[in-house]
Amino acid sequence: MRRSRIFYPRSRPEIIDQFLRFGVVGALGFLVDWGTVSLLRQPAGLVAATLIAYFVAATGNWCLNRFWTFRLSATDNQHMILQWLRFLLANSFGFLLNRGMVFLLYATVPLTVHFPALALAAGALCGMIANFNLSRRLVFRAQTPETPLELVQMAVEIPAAGLTAPEPEPDLSGLENNTFRLHDRND
Repeated sequence: MRRSRIFYPRSRPEIIDQFLRFGVVGALGFLVDWGTVSLLRQPAGLVAATLIAYFVAATGNWCLNRFWTFRLSATDNQHMILQWLRFLLANSFGFLLNRGMVFLLYATVPLTVHFPALALAAGALCGMIANFNLSRRLVFRAQTPETPLELVQMAVEIPAAGLTAPEPEPDLSGLENNTFRLHDRND
């Protein structure tokens, strides 16, 4: 039985291209993040501005990733609002890494309070790898699960180890019944 991977693209050059696109989107998201913190810092305070900015930048990143980075697998099979919520949920680990680093730097390096872009850049780098893998595997996948078993198979796939979910059985409902009919012969 032939096994195939559920997540696309499959080849290393395609994954590298996808990661580079994800990095470009992340860089733009960083600019949105920084701009939002700068705009909201005076009226809302640094902490509130930093939290609000994350959701503004994450929403922009989701849009760009949906229509550019993961365009081959992201748009046809998922409702936009559910996908956005799944993006925010899946990237919550990246959020913890990102904003954890930002607030750690705010607390320990006084320079970052005066120049938040330094802390925001460090936070973005901390969350980038986690966010890419989680986005690719859980949000922008080419195949959506139809059963709970398929969801579990997608969640436990470990491509580096060569362990993959089995390929789904082909849909034979469109074929004519004559093709697979066994003929009884009374010879």
